[in-house]
Order: sequence, then C-alpha cells, then structure tokens
Amino acid sequence: MPRRTACSPRSDRRERRVLPSARGDETALTTELERSPPTPVAWLPPSLGALHRDGVFVGLVVVLVALALAAPREIPRYPSRISWPTIATLAGLLLLTRGVEASGALQRAGRALIDLVRSERAAALGLIGASALLSMAITNDVALFIVVPLTLGMCRIAHLPAARLVVFEALAVNVGSALTPIGNPQNIFLWQRSGVPFAEFVSAMLPLVAVLAVALFALAAWAFPATPVRLRDERRASEFDMPLLVVSLGLYAPFLALADRHLAGWGLALVAVVSLALRPRLVRDVDWGLLLVFVLMFIDLRGLADLPAMRGWIASLALDLPKHLYAAGIVASQIVSNVPATIALGEYSGDWHTLAYAVNIGGFGVAIGSLANLIALRMLHERGAWLAFHLWSLPFLVIAAIAGYLILF
Repeated sequence: MPRRTACSPRSDRRERRVLPSARGDETALTTELERSPPTPVAWLPPSLGALHRDGVFVGLVVVLVALALAAPREIPRYPSRISWPTIATLAGLLLLTRGVEASGALQRAGRALIDLVRSERAAALGLIGASALLSMAITNDVALFIVVPLTLGMCRIAHLPAARLVVFEALAVNVGSALTPIGNPQNIFLWQRSGVPFAEFVSAMLPLVAVLAVALFALAAWAFPATPVRLRDERRASEFDMPLLVVSLGLYAPFLALADRHLAGWGLALVAVVSLALRPRLVRDVDWGLLLVFVLMFIDLRGLADLPAMRGWIASLALDLPKHLYAAGIVASQIVSNVPATIALGEYSGDWHTLAYAVNIGGFGVAIGSLANLIALRMLHERGAWLAFHLWSLPFLVIAAIAGYLILF
C-alpha cells in the first residue's frame, strides 16, 4: 500500500518533523508558512518559475521540438490545435477556486466535516462518493476543482493521506462522469455526434458505471483503514475572508453559464477583472503552469494523432469490428489521452456505444489517459503523487477493461 502522506499549504520556508502514524510507520509532516516560493524573476508567478522542474512540462517541450523538426510546415497550425474555450474555462475555474481557498472557508468546512466522520475510511468513502456524484452533473474537471481543495483543507486539520485521497477522487470522477452525456468531454462529443437521447445514453453506460463504482468503493474500503481520524496537535486558526468568499462563490454561476453558452472567454474576463480589483495577489498565485501544460498537451497530442503513421495505424485496425474498436480506444487513450482518441477514432467508426466504453475506460491507467488525472495531480503538488496514482490506476484499468469487455461481448 502506498506510503501515507500529509498535506499542508505551500510556501518557501518549511519546517519538517516526523510523527508516528496510526500504524506505527513514519509520516512526513510539512508545516509551511504563507508566502509563495521564490522564483528566478520576482514578478514571475511561482508556478511558472518552477516549470523547469516539472517532468511533464519538460517532456511535452521535448515532444513539441520533435514534432516541429519532423513537420516544420505544421508550426503555423499549432494555435488552431488548442481548444481555447477549454483553456479559458480552466483559467476561470483556477481563479475562482483560488479565491475560495484563500478565503479560509475550506479549512472551516474541512473542520466541520472532520467532526462528522469517525474514521479515515468514512472520510475517504464520503469524499469519493461526492466526487463521483458531482462529476455526473458538472463534468469531471469541475468536480475536482470543488472536491480536491476541500480535501486538502481537511488534511491541514487532521492526519489524512492526502495523495491517496486525491488519487481515489480522480478515479471517482472518471467513473461517475462516464454515466452521463455531460459528464466529460468525450461523452459530450459522442452524444452530440450520435444524436441519441439523453436517457438512452445513460442507460447504455449504466452497467459499466455500476460495476466500476462497486469495484472502486471496494478498493477504497481496503485502501483506507477504519482507524479514528487524529487531529493535528499544532494548528493555527485560519483567517476567514468573507468578502472574498462571497465574491468567488457568486461568480461561479455566471461564469459556468457563460462557459455553457460557449462564451468562456467573456466569463474569464469577468472573473479576472473582479479578481484583480479585489485581491490582485490571487491572480499571481494561480497555477498558470497548469494552463501552459494543457496548451502544450493540445498541440502535442493532436500533432501525434495527425501523424501519417498514427492515422495509418488506426486505418489498419479494422475498426468496423467492435472488439478491435474497444481495444483501440483503450490503447489510444493511454498514448494521446481519451478526448483526442475519441475524436480520432470517431472518424472511422459510428459505434458510439463501444467507443464510449473504450475511451472512458482508457481514462484510467497512465495519468495522461484523462486530463482530469493531470488536474488532480497538479492541484495536489506533492512529491510521490505520480507514483501513488499509477499504483492504483493501472490495476484499476485492468479491472475496468475486463468488466467492459464482459458487458459488451
């Protein structure tokens, strides 16, 4: 089982102490102060200044250089490969989430939830269930922007395994979002392309989601012990910024409404202007590095999907056979993420049912399989989280692939 970890706010001065855990092993507790880490350039946002140490970012840059050298004529098309509405939506959610987090409300909510649960297992199952349910209605990435900050707030108050919790929340939103046509981008694409009624889509996905939900909760019950939740001995009362909380929460509804009407750019402008007027420092402290990673991912992954070799491989797979389509969807999702895989494979097959099973299952496994996985891991900001994710996600991919195959065939 992965090592237990604890989470705490980020900063540049750290005091490390080792405390015994409930199981007798050692847990590294990082107590961090309020300032952001120093960057090479004073005005540069901390998340951008630290990108040279980000393995995902460095890898994406290497792929980008390789693609540019292999096909230099494609460079002018790079901006068109980026889903700018997605980037605008993500930027707005980052700003709003940072506002709610900085208000101190999540720490208070976390304390209230800690008082309601009696064990680590109960806390984990509650958070996993909330993640899955939210993702069915508000998409998997938006659900993470709500649940992960709340989880980290709880971890600042009590000794809970932050990395493991966030990993299971990422798995949960991928399970829950598979049920509805509006749960994730690949479902939205397939629903709009196929034209099937909402209820028919849900009915087709229900067997898979039901099996995966049972498997996920069973795995979580084993992964999280029924030990009592222990509060931290030393904890500061968090300051509560009511005006910031009210404004941040108040902007969620208009922002999501504008994004739903394909006006995410205007929604981002609204949130950015208000944030700059109310708390300018919050804008600097947003994880802009995550946005840059997503920009590179759109360019790289769509570039890989457009390579003649990749298209030739897809064309040779006889995707008119459902079993071939199922396997191709899972494998392609592990290589170029499930949304680009859905778009690419959708050009060769009209079997939306099989393809929906394949690409939703393909969201498990490697982190790049689903953009929601990358969002969760970036929000966690903890060393060892990538290893912990794959220790749970790769076996779950095997379980999901077998379950999907038995249901379909």
